Amino acid sequence: MSFDSEYKPALQPPDWVFGPVWTFLYATLAISIFWTWRDRAEIENSNLIIGAFALQMILNLTWTYAFNSERYLISTLMLFGIVALTGYYSYSLYSYSPFASMVVWPYIAWVSFASILNIFYLLEA
Repeated sequence: MSFDSEYKPALQPPDWVFGPVWTFLYATLAISIFWTWRDRAEIENSNLIIGAFALQMILNLTWTYAFNSERYLISTLMLFGIVALTGYYSYSLYSYSPFASMVVWPYIAWVSFASILNIFYLLEA
């Protein structure tokens, strides 16, 4: 069962929604990491914070392969990792740059929602 399978959870948005949403979310991620990188000298533990961002991006970019390969348990765990790492990134940044922190909140919400959808696929498999 892959993303293009006949099974789709009732909560899953129409396919046309994903392109605009991900375009917006990647733009907000780019803005956030730009602000973080720019201000890294003033941010305590900036290397760790930027590393968390980089790791969540690696998980984000490899998630599609895991999901489309019907490895739903792995893809679910990857999404949990993305949420945790991005949450850490956002939380750690907030006192230094509230804007850079808050601009990733929609991404955290969307990936959390994607985790729920992924769990439906896992349970259906």
